[in-house]
This record gives sequence, structure tokens and C-alpha cells, in this order.
Amino acid sequence: MIKRRLGRIGENVSIITLGGCGVGRISQEEADKAIKQALNHGVNMVDVAPTYGDAELRLAPLMKTHRDKIFLAEKTTERTMIGAKNELHQSLNRLGVKSFDLYQMHALSTMNDLDTVFHPEGAITAFKEAKETGLTKYLGITGHQDMRVLLEAIKRYDFDLILLPVSLCSAVAFHPMNDYRPVLEAAIDRDMGVTAIKAVCRGRWKDQRSHGTWYHPSDTPKDVELGVRFTLSQEPVTTYALPCDTGLWEMVLQAGDGFTPMDEDEQKEAVEYAKTQGFSPLFPE
Repeated sequence: MIKRRLGRIGENVSIITLGGCGVGRISQEEADKAIKQALNHGVNMVDVAPTYGDAELRLAPLMKTHRDKIFLAEKTTERTMIGAKNELHQSLNRLGVKSFDLYQMHALSTMNDLDTVFHPEGAITAFKEAKETGLTKYLGITGHQDMRVLLEAIKRYDFDLILLPVSLCSAVAFHPMNDYRPVLEAAIDRDMGVTAIKAVCRGRWKDQRSHGTWYHPSDTPKDVELGVRFTLSQEPVTTYALPCDTGLWEMVLQAGDGFTPMDEDEQKEAVEYAKTQGFSPLFPE
């Protein structure tokens, strides 16, 4: 699988990342098979969070054997200094590692979130301390809901990486809330690493759910490949994190193996196709 430079972090990581949410609600045996599947395709980056069920425990065996081969990105939804510090150590213990490569403020959604984390007693203080003491090499942020919040966050602190939705379901109807383009432009200016999510998203569920994702995903090889190609063709996206349903992983991994960048005309055609197929943004609702 192709590897790309993770912005100024400088690591060469696979264009598909093992998204930890996929293994957090299955057995260890099932998780081991899914993890092996990803490794066999050349995946060398893991993105995990305490909110992903038992994902940290499921990934702990991998850390024992492959820690030096994996770029490990961890997250926290804690917003205070004390909360973030405590959860960081809990995550280290659950994964059985001494440090992370990247520690991220997870799911920043509102300006109030930012005011809390950037307060002197907010999570940013714990993050800076973790970097200074070697518990993480790099710092990042993630957001799913409002791209304007992410833009404001990187104005307040010079983060090394940003994770955000970059997908056809946003591109069919851009809105200030879901428009990833200004964030990607800012990432280029700052040479930030970029992890994309939601590449296989079609929109919100309208009927009974058939997959373990909170959004309605594409589930045919053609549409999965289209979504993955589109997302990975947006500059400066480095990598795309696997969806939360391991049943979709092989199609995504195959799309990663065969990835070739889309030119501008192909991207426009992909957006028009998505419109005809009823793709719709997750935000605003």
C-alpha cells in the first residue's frame, strides 16, 4: 500500500489507517483477525480512543509485537487538564505502551469546547505537559461536526495533525459547517498531517441500520472505491481511517491497494454521481 508523509511529523504512513472503533465492540478473536487483515495490506498507522468500547484492550496484543512498526494515534474527549491527564495514563495502561506518537483532542464540536480546552486548567495544559515529558511526540485535534470550530482551534494552537470528515457526502452540498476545504487549505499552509474520516459515507440512516456505522455507508466495491479515491485525492489528506464496521474493511483496503489519484474532472464526476445516488451531508442535519 502507498505510504505518504504525515505532514511536518515526517513519518511515512499508509494511506489507510486502522480505525480503532472497528475492533472495539467485537471479541478479541475477531479483532485479531481484522487487525491481521489490515497489517497484511501494509497498514502501519492506528487511530484509537477510549470511547471506542474495548478497542484499546483489543489493540494491546498488537502493541506488544508491533509497537515499533506502528504510528500510534490516541485521543481523549476530556476537556479539563485533570480529566485529560488521567485518561491519557489510563489509555497508556490499557494499550500497554509507554508513550503515544500522537495525542489528540477528540471531537471538538463547539466554540465552548475550545474555550474549555484552552483555559489554563483545560486539556491543552495536560497536552503540552505530555509532549514535554515524552508521553507523546505530537499533538493533534479531531472534529466531526463543525469545520469552523477546527479552523478556530488551529488558530489558537499550532497542532501537528488534524482529523476531519472529507467525503462525497459533504461535497454534494457544502455548508460552512461541513466544508472541509478551508481546513485543508490551512493544513497545507501549516504543513499539518491530515487524517480523513467518513470516506464511505452516503448520509444519515433513513431506514433500519444494516452496518455498525452511525452513518449509512457505501457497501459495494464500486462505491467504496469511489469514496476512498475521492477522499484520498483531496490535498493534503495523508490517510483515511477505516470505518467502524470491520465487515467493510476488505473493500476499503482493496481500494487503498489500488488507489490512483483522481484528476479534477474525475472528482466533479464523482460528486455528480453521488448526487444522483442520494448522498447527503451529515451536518447540518
